[in-house]
Parts: sequence; structure tokens; C-alpha cells
Amino acid sequence: MNAQNPDFGPFDTPALPAPETFDDARAAVARLTAIYEASTAFLSERFAATLRHGRPERRVRAYYPEVRLSTSSFAAADSRLSFGHVTGPGTYSTTITRPHLFQSYLEQQVGLLIRNHGVPVTVGPSRTPIPIHFAVSNDARLSVPQEGAMDFPLRDVFDVPDLATMNDDIVNGDGFLYADGSIPLAPFTAQRVDYSLARLSHYTATDPDHFQNHVLFTNYQFYVEEFEAYARQQLGQEGSGYTAFVGPGNHVITEAEAVLPAPGKMPQMPTYHLKRADGQGITLVNIGVGPSNAKTATDHIAVLRPHAWLMVGHCAGLRNSQRLGDFVLAHAYLREDHVLDDDLPIWVPIPALAEIQIALEKAVEEVTGLDGYELKRIMRTGTVATIDNRNWELRDQSGPVARLSQSRAVALDMESATIAANGFRFRVPYGTLLCVSDKPLHGELKLPGMASDFYRTQVARHLMIGVRAMERLREEPLERIHSRKLRSFAETAFL
Repeated sequence: MNAQNPDFGPFDTPALPAPETFDDARAAVARLTAIYEASTAFLSERFAATLRHGRPERRVRAYYPEVRLSTSSFAAADSRLSFGHVTGPGTYSTTITRPHLFQSYLEQQVGLLIRNHGVPVTVGPSRTPIPIHFAVSNDARLSVPQEGAMDFPLRDVFDVPDLATMNDDIVNGDGFLYADGSIPLAPFTAQRVDYSLARLSHYTATDPDHFQNHVLFTNYQFYVEEFEAYARQQLGQEGSGYTAFVGPGNHVITEAEAVLPAPGKMPQMPTYHLKRADGQGITLVNIGVGPSNAKTATDHIAVLRPHAWLMVGHCAGLRNSQRLGDFVLAHAYLREDHVLDDDLPIWVPIPALAEIQIALEKAVEEVTGLDGYELKRIMRTGTVATIDNRNWELRDQSGPVARLSQSRAVALDMESATIAANGFRFRVPYGTLLCVSDKPLHGELKLPGMASDFYRTQVARHLMIGVRAMERLREEPLERIHSRKLRSFAETAFL
């Protein structure tokens, strides 16, 4: 099909179905899938032909599918539910990518819209072009050459990623509207999702398809070793519900004794997935050390709309009464990491989420065998401070120590507040359980001998607490986990 674009002249597009209304969520998602697959197949075919035969005569373009909902009613949906409904009359829309990856999520969200508002949704092609890089990303036969490798500029023929369309105006609550005046239905645009899926593959060396709905973050490789040991135990246990374990390089094992090949070069954030058939398994991401890594990981994992993410890592204990190996359950965060200052002002409080806190505390009780007053022997609740300077102890301590004392902080690390703040920002339920590995204010530094003994005795127990907390959360109804306290005045209908 030929079309005319005033900016670039005539261009070729695929023949796609006209917009159509649906009152059945599965049928609507099937149409989204058909449009997306037709569009990406068209772009892949034309790109392959361009590589073989050179520059075509016309520009080539295909569009993301979109879903729209229009309502004229002010009728309120069930106020107990934090998602699945729009806030008032208007036309709402969102572009969609990789509908097969998001099939269950889309069917759920579209189904809630239809049921809660009693009106159909409209599915058809959008006016947002699919960048060629994203269209061919799932075609192993094709790769986009670097700029200058071809004898003509790629963007003269195909659409390329446009950073101006991948910002976070929607999730940051900046009053974003689409060019046609429609209101966002979902927290991320299709281009933003595609960008993050590509970044996830790069940073973790695993495909987005492997990510599970419950994500653990850690800052030490020791946790990975324990996670693999637990995964193998579960694969060998009939009825565990876990079906596979995936490591970097997309290496998959389904049997407890199978060999898991190690990639020749580890990615920046090695990631491992203990999978269930329904996607309700557990993903562990070793983000390394620092708030920048924590932000990068959560910026991109957020587009997968996980049901919860938790930080299980090491921290500095700030109280003399703490001992190495004690746990810290964060009830509040002192944010001195600065990486989110432009997106989430420092004056925004990051509340503790009751459902997550209870799951973590119950998991500590289960794994340690302690409860009630006895649990206080090994666990403190309170404020966790996150900073961006690993060697803060080497400077004049009067300023930092005064702030830590005034905040009533009980622990210090470099990732937890970042992960919690981005969870708040992206409406992903979050929590933090840290393990004290040193006490710099009290002369107990993280030295090699002490570290070895600490890691040997504590990591397995700590990792298991995180796993048990996630398994508890898996049993909770989705509407209970996704708390209304994470939603602002005017929210997207999609979770």
C-alpha cells in the first residue's frame, strides 16, 4: 500500500486491517498481535531486500498497533481497585509492542476496561512508526549495520529510534497527551518499551521473555551461587511448580544435574530466572554496586510490569547494637543517591508497603525460626540511607553522621532507596531486606577474613528469605499487591 507523508514524500506501508471495535479482550489482543506481526514482517522483508539490492525508491514505514477506549460517562469503577479503569470521560489510547510477550497482561488489562466501563475497545494501526532496529530485533537472520556502513543514510529509508518519543512524561505525571489529544491508557509508549527490552538484553544477556513477575535485586555474586543451588533443588523436586532455570546467554536447564554453561564474557548485570509456566517465578539480577546501576536496571525492568521487586543485599550497620549478619527491614528511605532527583523530587516520600513488609517479616520468621520479641535479636526495622559515594567514611564525617543520626537511619547502602524510589515512580511494589556486612562507624570494616566468614554463614539464609517472601507474595491476589498508595490523582488504566 502506498501512502503520502508530507515530510518525506511517498512511502510504502503494509496493508493492515482498519480500526475495529471489540468487546472481547482475547479477540482484541489477537488483532493487536496480527497487526504487529504483519508490520514487523513487512519491515523485515523490506530491510532484507534493501541489504541485498540497495536503496529502494520509496521510504518504508510500518506502524505500531494501538488500543483505544472512549467513554462519556462519569460513573466510577470499583474504588478498591487501583487499576483497570479510566478516571473520567474522554478518549484514551496507547501504542502496543510485542503483544505476544505481553499477552496475558494485555488480556487482563483490556478485559478490565471492557468490564468496568461497559464499552468496547477499538484496535487498529496507530500513527507511530516502528523503528527498524526494533522491528528486526527478533529476526535472527537480520542485524542493523552501524551508521555509515551502508551507502546511504539508514534514516532516509527506514524509521530509526527517536529518543524524543521515549521519555517518561506519563509515569512522571507531567500531563502527557498524545498528538491527537487522547489520554494515555498505559504507563509506557511502545517505543519506550522496545527501547527498554533492547537494553535488558544488552545488560543482562537474557531475553526479556525469560523475566518472571517477581524480581530480586542483589549487589553480590554470592547470592547468585545460592540462587542457582536453590533452583537446582526445585527442579529436582516433583511438584515444585518450577520448570526451568535460565542464565546469561539464554542458557536453559530443566533438570537438577544439567550443566549450565557460563558465557565467555559476563554481562554488566548477570541475571538468572527460575521459571514457572505462568510467569510467576523469580528473577534474580546482580546489579553490582551503586545507585546508577540500580536506576538503570529498574528503568528497564519496569516496562515488563512485574508484580514486585525486592532488594536483598549487604549494608553498613549504623548502630552499635547491631551485629554482623543482622537483618534490616527498611521502613523508610533517606535518599542521598541523587540519580532520581530530576524524575522524582527529593521531597516525595517513599512509603513502606504493608503487603511487602509483612511478606518479608514472615519470611524472616520462617527461615530463622524466630518470631515476636525474639526476632528483634537479629532484625531491625527503620530508615535505610542510600548514598552515591562508596568511600564516604574517608571524608569529614561530621556532616554525614549528623544527617544519618537525625534521620534515625539504621543502615547505609548504595542501591536500596534507588530501587524503592523507582518502584514508587513506576508503580511497582517494592521492599528492602538488607544484611549487615560491616559497621564502619564502630571500627568493624569489611576486611577479607571477616568477609569470608560472613558470606559463608549468612548469604544462603538471606537469599532464602528473599525467595520465601516472593513465594508468599505470589499467593496474594494481584489487586492486593498493587496498592492504591502507589497511584496518583490521574492514573493510567493499565497497571
